[in-house]
Amino acid sequence: MSTNQPVQATEAGGGGAPDPRQLRAILSAVSIALMAVIASVSGLNVAQTHMAVEFGASQSTILWIINIYTLALAALLLPLGAIGDRLGRRPVLVAGLLVFGAANVAAGLAPSAEVMLAARVAGGIGAAMIMPVTLAVITSTFPEDQRGKAIGVWTGVAGGGGILGMFLSALLVDVADWRWLFVLPVVLVVVALAMTLQSVPDSRETSAHRFDTVGALLSTVAVTGLIFVLQEGPERGWTAPATLISLTVGLVAALGFVAWELHRRDASLLDVRLFRERGLAGGSITLLVVFGVQAGIAVVLFPFFQAVLGWSGLLSTVAMMPMAVMMMMASGLAPKPAARIGSRATMAVGIALAGVGLALMALLVSVDGGYPAILPGMLAMGIGMGLSMTPSTAAITASLPREKQGVASALNDVTREFGTALGVALLGALLSAGYRGAIDDRLHGIPQEAADTAREGVANAVEVAGSTGPHAHELVHAAQQSFVDGWQQAMWAGVAVMGALFLCIVLRGPKDTAPAAVDETEADEAVAAR
Repeated sequence: MSTNQPVQATEAGGGGAPDPRQLRAILSAVSIALMAVIASVSGLNVAQTHMAVEFGASQSTILWIINIYTLALAALLLPLGAIGDRLGRRPVLVAGLLVFGAANVAAGLAPSAEVMLAARVAGGIGAAMIMPVTLAVITSTFPEDQRGKAIGVWTGVAGGGGILGMFLSALLVDVADWRWLFVLPVVLVVVALAMTLQSVPDSRETSAHRFDTVGALLSTVAVTGLIFVLQEGPERGWTAPATLISLTVGLVAALGFVAWELHRRDASLLDVRLFRERGLAGGSITLLVVFGVQAGIAVVLFPFFQAVLGWSGLLSTVAMMPMAVMMMMASGLAPKPAARIGSRATMAVGIALAGVGLALMALLVSVDGGYPAILPGMLAMGIGMGLSMTPSTAAITASLPREKQGVASALNDVTREFGTALGVALLGALLSAGYRGAIDDRLHGIPQEAADTAREGVANAVEVAGSTGPHAHELVHAAQQSFVDGWQQAMWAGVAVMGALFLCIVLRGPKDTAPAAVDETEADEAVAAR
């Protein structure tokens, strides 16, 4: 498989390859653009009640306003990533920023839930134009010896940007109004657009084959159907007709996509034969699992902070920041150990650290222990995820040729989105099942109506406790302890998944490239030692 090479001067529009100052400007531009997209994924979570009141909308509608953005983003990543390769990465990035910015302005001014839904769909389309191109710009522009560091920065933003965006969103909701949530992505878009026009070179690839329209349509249907199942299954029920129909359509389209791509071979949108390579397979599986666990952890942590510790939404988001900071720092530093000990070993160490973090949280969490009991596990999780994500992303992009870097980037992003949806669905379901199983034995003597409400979740139990008179303290304590029991069940399941991933990477992880050259003094010392 060919190695990605930097864009030449004719493509960059200058008299030579970009110098270090230009490379920093390029990295800053694509990172800010990526931050705008990532922040919009989770930002609206902090404004659910505000939107419900202002629009007079049901909880189902509010969830659709939040989820439709991710659905549109995930569904269009592969086709739009491929289009970016053909039409030019810079013009597609500029167009995506314009669409995304306009959609956020429309969302901020939306007079109804229907207009908000349409604006969020448009935002998802713009985001699908931006996200794969940002990584493709890095892999096609940066020289090979600097590409790993740049991918580390990109990965850190992609991994920790959601938590940072949620913090800023919660701050805006607390100090201003929920509609100000859309000011943040618009500001980021304006800055990214100005920097893109000034600094980002254009690069495009010529192809002897026509665009794979059938493959693009099949991939869109497959991703839409499967992401819909993961998003709506917990709400509608896994055996509901809409869930089963969506699952069937998604699976059939996915199988059709694989068959069609095998038929198209070199003219395919995504050559699925490349999944035989350890780099693409190992990197994709790692990102799927790591992002799934990360998203599932968020599902567990926020109710713990708010319902068990009694913290506000803003303080709860602040409490997540140490994990995000560790993740972003480790992502930026990961290329160094990857160059010294190899990508596979770095990924394995990161996965092991993340598993240790999950185990620490399972062992130490308690109602009375509070935040200090889970902080060590959060820090270990952040470092471990950062170490594993950067070499995984690099392994995916290195597995596809330069003319397919938009597709490689899109595949990387689709894997993240699938992992996120899968983690929320599965770990959330484990937490809920563990909570219900634990609280049933602690509701003796509680009025039946209040007990039924308490079974729905820890937040419901805390809210209804005030109506139970002398049983209020007992009910709150029972709900909090039951939540901790469910937490431990979810964490141990995560440990098992990370353990399986660790073995998979150790045995079948990406093949390491030639080890980094040692410097002259180290070489001289080695010769002298002989």
